[in-house]
Amino acid sequence: MRKPSFPLKTLDPSLLSISRIKRSSSSSSSMDPSSPIHINSTYPPPFKNPKNPSIDASSSIRKPLSLWPGMFHSPVTTALWEARSSIFERLLARTPAQSRTSIVYNFSRDYILREQYRDPLNQVRIGKLLEDLDALAGTIAFKHCSDDDSTTRPLLLVTACVDKMVLKKPIRVDTDLKITGAVTWVGRSSLDIQIEVTQLDEDNSKALDPVALTANFTFVARDSKTGKSAPVNHLSPETEQEKLLYSEGETRDRVRKKKREEQKREFEKGGHVFHGKVERLKALLAEGRVFCDLPALADRDSILIRDTCLENALICQPQQRNIHGRIFGGFLMQRAFELAFSTAYAFVGQMPHFLEVDHVDFLKPVDVGNFLRFKSCVLYTELENPEQPLINVEVVAHVTRPELRTSEVSNTFYFTYTVNPKSLKNGWRVRNVVPATEEEARRVIERMDAEKNNY
Repeated sequence: MRKPSFPLKTLDPSLLSISRIKRSSSSSSSMDPSSPIHINSTYPPPFKNPKNPSIDASSSIRKPLSLWPGMFHSPVTTALWEARSSIFERLLARTPAQSRTSIVYNFSRDYILREQYRDPLNQVRIGKLLEDLDALAGTIAFKHCSDDDSTTRPLLLVTACVDKMVLKKPIRVDTDLKITGAVTWVGRSSLDIQIEVTQLDEDNSKALDPVALTANFTFVARDSKTGKSAPVNHLSPETEQEKLLYSEGETRDRVRKKKREEQKREFEKGGHVFHGKVERLKALLAEGRVFCDLPALADRDSILIRDTCLENALICQPQQRNIHGRIFGGFLMQRAFELAFSTAYAFVGQMPHFLEVDHVDFLKPVDVGNFLRFKSCVLYTELENPEQPLINVEVVAHVTRPELRTSEVSNTFYFTYTVNPKSLKNGWRVRNVVPATEEEARRVIERMDAEKNNY
């Protein structure tokens, strides 16, 4: 069984302070899961010294770019990567407690950290939080799979998918935040990681549920030389809750395998066939045909999918890579969220409220230098509940190679938003979105069915 041992450069402590993970007396390299990783900026307030208000560009607090795995602006990401450098254990079976990791955002006391995460509504930037969640999940996966043999060929641990994440309550930027995660299920070469984001209410009442968001990540292990799947350490749940989460992980794995088999059979039969869905497809296309053929008679409360689209593009830079040299999955999630938010904003005409991100599959890796295009649209709206209309936004990431005249889908993201209830009381209406082509109608039906099946 091959386990990873990632040689990482340590971070400059003047850039970031991180609570060192305690080591037990029985093993100098074992980690105390009860000790959270505290994230604190250590920069002094600007112009703290009135006698010397200048900023020294050659200050010793700076560090050469070559010593960083990627110049991310998130202190959480860099802190978690530093934590991985102190993990070198080898066990054939591990408990969830041995991979449990926590990070603490000291928003109440650290004004620099607070400003990095603040959004226009004085809440936490969700896109930046998604980036941190992926980094934390990667660190937990590394802790579970690592060993103390420096000669072992390191594994490549990559994000395979992310299950639905639901925001249960707004996350404020003026109150301390804690994120905790652990491995909950392990297969031969894959592992599930559950993460909880918790924040006490303003009165710090412990009587109310502090959980603001729960996420499930699935990572897969690959041999760093051959690229083939590689085995990972086993998991031994101890408590009843850990055994319950393990059982849920087995169920999710069976669902994933069943879905892959169904997709394979559908592809072999000709994936364009929609058994039992032809009438739904025709009904969706009916109004779209009116827009295309008789636009003057179209419903003014509806709009075509293609008229809600936005797009942006970028060249992937070395500063956006992870420790494997590939583009950091959290970076992709952040960029997708920000484009989806802008799409919903332009569609609704007011600041949207984020509710959830649905299941995400990471289909193809993205490399430094790739030409990456994000295309978004409002795929459909749900207007049955007048108190909370839903806007479902699709974002597709394409790796484009103009020199080869190719464009491949790397990721597809689905975000759900709503609007401020006060606006609805004032007569605000969200428009219905309709497809104009058969391909768009299929995408709508697939997403509606996936949402209905909670997968």
